[in-house]
Amino acid sequence: MVAVPWPTAPLERPLSDSPVELLKTPLHALHLELGARMVPFAGYSMPVQYPTGLMAEHHHTRACAGLFDVSHMGQLRLVGPDAAAALETLMPVDVIGLAPGKQRYGLLLTDEGTIIDDLMFVNRGGDLFVIVNGACKVGDIAHIQERIGARCQVITMPDHGLLALQGPKAVDALQRVVPGVEKLVFMTGSPFAWQGADLHITRSGYTGEDGFEISVPGAQAEALARALLAQPEVKPIGLGARNSLRLEAGLCLYGNDIDTTTTPVEAGLNWAMQKVRRTGGERAGGFPGAARVLGQLDGTVPLTRKRVGLVALERVPVRDHTELQDPQGARIGEVTSGLLGPSIDKPVAMGYVPPAQAAPGTRVQAIVRGKPVPMEVSAMPFVPNRYHRG
Repeated sequence: MVAVPWPTAPLERPLSDSPVELLKTPLHALHLELGARMVPFAGYSMPVQYPTGLMAEHHHTRACAGLFDVSHMGQLRLVGPDAAAALETLMPVDVIGLAPGKQRYGLLLTDEGTIIDDLMFVNRGGDLFVIVNGACKVGDIAHIQERIGARCQVITMPDHGLLALQGPKAVDALQRVVPGVEKLVFMTGSPFAWQGADLHITRSGYTGEDGFEISVPGAQAEALARALLAQPEVKPIGLGARNSLRLEAGLCLYGNDIDTTTTPVEAGLNWAMQKVRRTGGERAGGFPGAARVLGQLDGTVPLTRKRVGLVALERVPVRDHTELQDPQGARIGEVTSGLLGPSIDKPVAMGYVPPAQAAPGTRVQAIVRGKPVPMEVSAMPFVPNRYHRG
C-alpha cells in the first residue's frame, strides 16, 4: 500500500552557514501571540515556556489544567482487516485483543529487541489510530510501512494537530467545550464533533494527571485551542513543564531514558508486555528480538542494568548524563533524566544501574562538577498518578 509521506523533519542545528527552516505546528502564531519562548525541538519550532515560567506552568497543571501543543507528534492510521495482527508482529504487545474504544501503550522493537520508539494506539473499530514521537516519526513510518505495508494501509495524518489538556480540572474545562468527554475513562477514546470539525479524543496523557489528548484537523486547531484557553481553569504550558511533569510521573522520554540501546525489560516496562505475548499460547513471542526480551523476562538472559528512580539527598539538581558511582567510587551507570522536581521540591532523576544496585533504598552517588552527591534509589512515580479510571 502507498503511504502519504511526511516531509523529512529538518535538523535542529544547521550543519552549514545556511539557516535551516524549522517546521511549524498549526498553533505557531498563537504561541507567539501568547509570548512563548520558542526553541527547536524534533525539527519544529516549539514553545518551551510562556511568560509565567516553567515552575508556575508545572504547578498550574498539577492544580488546575494545562494546554500543551503536541502537534509535532506523528499521527497515523492503520486500515484493513489484518491491521491488528500486522501491528502485533512489530511489538511485544497485545494488539489483537484490544477492544474497540480502548487505548494501549506500545513499543516498536529492533530485531535485537531494543526500542525504536514508544507509542500509543487506539482501536477505533474501523482502524487503528497510532501516535508516535515527533523526533522518530519519519523513521517509524518507514519502518512500519516496510514491515507491514503489504498487509494494511499505512495512512499518515500530517494535516492534523494534537492538543493535550492535562490536570485535575481538565475534565471540567473540556466538557464545556465538547460535551460528553466526561464519560471517558483512562485509556479509552471516542470520536467527537466540535463546530463541524471531527475530533478524536482519548483520556490519556504524559503528566501523571487526569487529562485528554485531542486529535483535530489542523485548520481548526487554533480555534479549538482558543476555546480551551478561554476556560478559567486552562493556561498554556510549554515543553519545559511537560518534561518536569513526566519525570515526576516516572514516565520515560524517548532519546533519554529509552532508545535503541535499551530493551523493554532493562527499562522496567514489563507491564507493557501482556501475558498473551510472553508465556505459552500461539501468540507468545513472534515479535522482533523476542528471544532476548523473553529471555530477560524469565532470567535465562541475564540483565546487566535496570532503569531506576533516584532522589538526591542534598539539594543539588542532578542532570542528564551525570555519572553514577557506588559508595566506593566505582562507575556503575548514568543519569538519563534529572531535575529539581517542582511538586516535591527535591532533585529527582532516572538512570540505569546494575541489578545489584537497583533495589529501593540503595545508596549511590552522582558526580556533579567533580563532587559526589548522595542519592537513593526510589520507587516511581515520585508524585502519585491521578488517572481517572472510573
